Amino acid sequence: MDKLTRQDLYSLEDYAANRADIRARVMEHKKNRKVHVGPSATLYFEDRQTILYQVQEMLRVERIFEADGIAEELQAYNPLIPDGSNWKATFMLEEPDVEKRRELLAGLVGIEDRVWVRVDGHDPVYAIADEDLDRNTDEKTSSVHFMRFELSAPMLADLKQGASLAMGIDHANYRHQLEPVADPVRVALVADLD
Repeated sequence: MDKLTRQDLYSLEDYAANRADIRARVMEHKKNRKVHVGPSATLYFEDRQTILYQVQEMLRVERIFEADGIAEELQAYNPLIPDGSNWKATFMLEEPDVEKRRELLAGLVGIEDRVWVRVDGHDPVYAIADEDLDRNTDEKTSSVHFMRFELSAPMLADLKQGASLAMGIDHANYRHQLEPVADPVRVALVADLD
């Protein structure tokens, strides 16, 4: 997928005028890019449209309109756009109760390295997590991780031919899998691949 440039962005004024329509389209688009793995973990698969929306929202919230500030946002977010042979996802551990969330995160140190995707007929591909910075401490993991799943050429070919897709987590304290991933999600993710 092509990376975002300044020419892809709305001005702050144009974005404000069109924000409701843009947001509705993006929320509809995101429906088939979200995968729950067990009760507390969710993968949100990113693409050019989801990242464009995130950049526009950051520019709006921070009121960034100068060229250098826009360039910094693009530099920060462009790495989250898939490159054609991979998927990129925001992984979130979600628990609304503060005390339960603290316990959950303390028990899941290293979980980001145990998240996988599997194309039918192939071995699992484990996430390459948090390439930007380490998000763990010895006491707890972060509730948000950024992941990349690199797929081989045979995996890409099989997915394009209709192979099923599974996802899971095999951490000692959190073992869940989804097999197969719902077809609308699989179709949306296959569209990210060159």
